[in-house]
Amino acid sequence: MSDRARRSRIGNPLSALGRAIARIPWVMRTGPVVVVLERVIRRLTGGRHGVLDLAGLPSMELTVRGRKSGLPRTVSLLYVPDGPERYLLIGSNWGRPEHPSWSANLAAASDAEIHSGGRRIKVRVRHLSGAEREDAWARAVAYWPGYTMEQRLAGERRFRLFELTPI
Repeated sequence: MSDRARRSRIGNPLSALGRAIARIPWVMRTGPVVVVLERVIRRLTGGRHGVLDLAGLPSMELTVRGRKSGLPRTVSLLYVPDGPERYLLIGSNWGRPEHPSWSANLAAASDAEIHSGGRRIKVRVRHLSGAEREDAWARAVAYWPGYTMEQRLAGERRFRLFELTPI
């Protein structure tokens, strides 16, 4: 876990509140509102902060090329810190039955760029499967228990999991 993520998790009481609230099913239905607020706050802060950051949760802007258009696509996401320089992304899509479009773009990419904490970092992308995916899923759920509830809401769809590491 990065020092920044550890500090935000320990030093911000909103982090524990956010984790508790994320276990409530109706909260997942507010996703579209959170996405709009995230965009507004990111624009106002030059991409340095978002709603999740303010709540003491690790978030990033992910930029990846569209698999069909080839154009850069940017989305704000919660991530799971996984070691000093690894990030896990989980395609939960707020527990909806369909995969988020960013995860299809990321699955087709070998690299991307993240913007978090005022830093821009080029990253290598790995779509996890098999035992690696199961191990990463266990770490993700330990960090953000709301993923378990989101998985139940999503039904049969298995979330795509990605590991990002700096290039």
